[in-house]
Amino acid sequence: MAPDPTGIRFRIAADDVHAEITQVGAALRALTVDGVDLVPSYPDTSPTPAASGIVLLPWPNRVAGGRWTHDGVTRQLAISEPAYGNASHGLLRFMPYQPVAEEPHRVVLAATVFPQTGYPFLLDSTVAYEVGPRGLTVTHEVVNRGTDAAPFALGTHPYVQLGGVPTAELTIRLDAQTRFEVDERLIPTAQTPVDAATDLRAPRRLGDLSLDTAFGDLARDDDGRVRTTLTAPDGRSVSLWQGPGFDYVQVFTTDRYPGQELAVAIEPMTAPANAFNSGQDLRILAPGERWAGQWGIEYAP
Repeated sequence: MAPDPTGIRFRIAADDVHAEITQVGAALRALTVDGVDLVPSYPDTSPTPAASGIVLLPWPNRVAGGRWTHDGVTRQLAISEPAYGNASHGLLRFMPYQPVAEEPHRVVLAATVFPQTGYPFLLDSTVAYEVGPRGLTVTHEVVNRGTDAAPFALGTHPYVQLGGVPTAELTIRLDAQTRFEVDERLIPTAQTPVDAATDLRAPRRLGDLSLDTAFGDLARDDDGRVRTTLTAPDGRSVSLWQGPGFDYVQVFTTDRYPGQELAVAIEPMTAPANAFNSGQDLRILAPGERWAGQWGIEYAP
């Protein structure tokens, strides 16, 4: 049997909630609640397509030209998005994580960002996936193990669906006041109020939208969480929620996900694209300092 290109798969379950996480990229590969698939599948023989479910560290989205300056020193990251000439989706996308805790309902995976070309800092990271009533909670921790203060941001790239309902027929709702305009390389140029094409404060049918858009000024519910909600014509819904510190979200629709006429990624982020250059919500971890944040997915039948 050929090796799995996504590495070891970790399966967790509690009652009628089941999830599967890959070793490569610590990616959320599957989530099922009451028999409803909330994450689109892809072939067993395929590497992770379209960044499906991966963790984005030490930056989400893009760094323009891979170049950035910190403390007066300009650094050059490897160009991992040749089509646009950017450094994209961090440094752990294709790296294997290692399990540090496993329970029937929970798995914790760990990976280290070692000093390397363009990023001379040492970060230890863990991601804990835990299933419970109606869905999944994901907890990220990042610790600076180096001797210098380390800039970082974090994101993740899950695709979300309601199994049995074409994604084009779902409506999406996100209470965001602003969006990021981008240039031809998909680098932000301005943060402006949402417009007719990007205003999701009232439900919009996904089949009528074309989005690769980052949103800011997100409204939080009474429990302190931001929610992006997909709703089926029969009233069932799935929401991706973001806890404190995840103050941005990218919504990306594509017809290039295997087996899907339309797929949608809902990507919680602690900072927008190109934060290494703009500084917008870029965190600076002191040596030994720890950061933690949470997001999750919940199903409403």
